[in-house]
Amino acid sequence: MNAIPDPVVKTLATLVWVGLATTLPLSNLWAETPADWYRAGQEVIAQRYLQSGAPDGEAKNVILFVGDGMSLTTVAAARILEGQQAGGTGEENSLFFESFPHVALAKTYNTDQQTPDSAGTMTAMATGVKSFAGAISVDQTAQRGNCASMVGASRMSLVDLANLAGLPTGIVTTTRITHATPAALYAKSVDRRWESDRGLPPTAKEEGCQDIAKQLVEYEFAGGIDLIFGGGRRAFLPEDMVDPEYPNVNGFRLDETNLIETWQARHPNGHYVWHKDGFEQIDASTEGPLLALFEPGHMQYEYDRSQDPAGEPSLTEMVLKAIQVLSQRSDNGYLLIVESGRIDHAHHANNAWRALTDTIEFSNAIRRAAAQVDLNDTLIVVTADHAHALTFDGYGARGNPIMGYAVRSNRSSEEDQTMRDHLARPMTVLNYANGPGYRRDDAEIDYRAMDPLLSDYKQNAGYWQYSATHAGEDVPIYSVGPGASVLHGVVEQNVIFHAIVAAQPKLSETTNRLVDQSGLPQRTATETHSQND
Repeated sequence: MNAIPDPVVKTLATLVWVGLATTLPLSNLWAETPADWYRAGQEVIAQRYLQSGAPDGEAKNVILFVGDGMSLTTVAAARILEGQQAGGTGEENSLFFESFPHVALAKTYNTDQQTPDSAGTMTAMATGVKSFAGAISVDQTAQRGNCASMVGASRMSLVDLANLAGLPTGIVTTTRITHATPAALYAKSVDRRWESDRGLPPTAKEEGCQDIAKQLVEYEFAGGIDLIFGGGRRAFLPEDMVDPEYPNVNGFRLDETNLIETWQARHPNGHYVWHKDGFEQIDASTEGPLLALFEPGHMQYEYDRSQDPAGEPSLTEMVLKAIQVLSQRSDNGYLLIVESGRIDHAHHANNAWRALTDTIEFSNAIRRAAAQVDLNDTLIVVTADHAHALTFDGYGARGNPIMGYAVRSNRSSEEDQTMRDHLARPMTVLNYANGPGYRRDDAEIDYRAMDPLLSDYKQNAGYWQYSATHAGEDVPIYSVGPGASVLHGVVEQNVIFHAIVAAQPKLSETTNRLVDQSGLPQRTATETHSQND
């Protein structure tokens, strides 16, 4: 059995000293401060290392995959669709990551909401501290939209800590790179909507808050982020500048600044691309930081990607390129965080087809990544930031098309076995609790003209909402590799951060070194450059 990593031993000693690793109930010490969230997450992981002795070793590389909005229902439906597309009945199929040996459930609530948003949930995973809806790597002592409240509330993220530890870092997403989930990895903001200066209210500008896009360009931890792939050009371009791909689309910025040019000036050895041809020309041995922004907004759904005017890579292609580049930049390992963000957007639109096909592509990317790395030295964690209110019902027969109407299995009868509601309307297998797919009881709808197997079909919803809401249930965590075994049972979402930190020695050492009397990692004036510089 491998020895427990030294930083974890130190954490254990501290926790025992303060009574957290004893049998005292947490409620005796709990005040729900940022330090409490951080300390409680440490406790869970430290106790599990103590119980297991870290039998799966130490991680050199860490890859965190986040399926935005990927609920357990989404996983089950996607596995069936993938199996049916391969010619099977579907139920017996499994998505690749479902084969990972360690499975847990994460509680996703924000500090102010039962049903969470992506900003607060990713902040929990990125910083080890739960926070409020809309928070971008700031803790719950701040207030949403209040720039002045950020003082003392900014928290260091996994990407910040990895850069200070001398590890190459990469962020890959199918959303705007300034969107909530990826933004929590590099920016600090009390409002997720402050993606460009257009979104900043006058008071926030006067008080010195910066928009998220500008924070990315001016990111200064160590040498900066090695690799950034995603969408979102418009937040970096001035409003009088036409997008290079779409002649009818302009930038969003009001400050007349072209932040892409600013990024290039700050990184003369860097490489910026915005279409697939440029992406394919990136060699794995390329030096300097990489910035790829493939759309003015979010990237295409996987189903629609082939229709993109300038071409854009798939999530799988971006992940493989990221691994190839990062693996050549250091002998000490790397940190890569990947978001399949458009699963969430399709769910918001009650369009299960695109949500499930993006989930299948997410699984493909993880399968290809796992084949490219050595799982003896690479920790892979797959999870979601929050769930979605997708329902799976209807008593369909085995092999019933998952996207279709629910048809009972009754071979002894020639009658139509399609399940119907009280108005004799056919029921689909997949539905949503709320959203734009809502159909009133008295609506004059010709269901014979509707085909739920079509890609643009909106599943029925129980209540009308312009955009379907998230759901508040737990989300899955699948993990494999060194440090994965501590992720089991039901945990708070911020525990994922602490599991990753404990698994990677340089990340763990750097994080523990930066924890001050507040009980949280704090950046000091000398923490600008990597310890390897």
